[in-house]
Amino acid sequence: MSDKVKYELEFPIHASPNMLYQYISSASNLSEWFADNVNSRGKVFSFFWDGSEEKAELISSKNNSFVKFRWLDNEDDSFFEIKITVDEITKDVSLIITDFADEDEVEESKMLWDSQISDLKSVIGSS
Repeated sequence: MSDKVKYELEFPIHASPNMLYQYISSASNLSEWFADNVNSRGKVFSFFWDGSEEKAELISSKNNSFVKFRWLDNEDDSFFEIKITVDEITKDVSLIITDFADEDEVEESKMLWDSQISDLKSVIGSS
């Protein structure tokens, strides 16, 4: 088993935490930007990309704050988390992504998140 590397990314987004939370927590909204299609049964979400399916369990969430998923087919403790932060002074809103990837795939994973967050911004009309 290979060791995965934890990394974090920050994306400023011009949207309210309430609206963002809807897009990171519901299967129908996740399917608009995160995957080709998303279904959920309770806390288990099925993500579909190019005909393949991956399942993740929603292991933790807080309304208007964050969601944390664990891939069910992984044998390690890796997860991905999407956290909404609001700067106390400027009120700027950002998404903080925490994810894991094999060391030789970190840059590729970061580029994938860049693309997905770009899709999210497009869907919600954020610049």
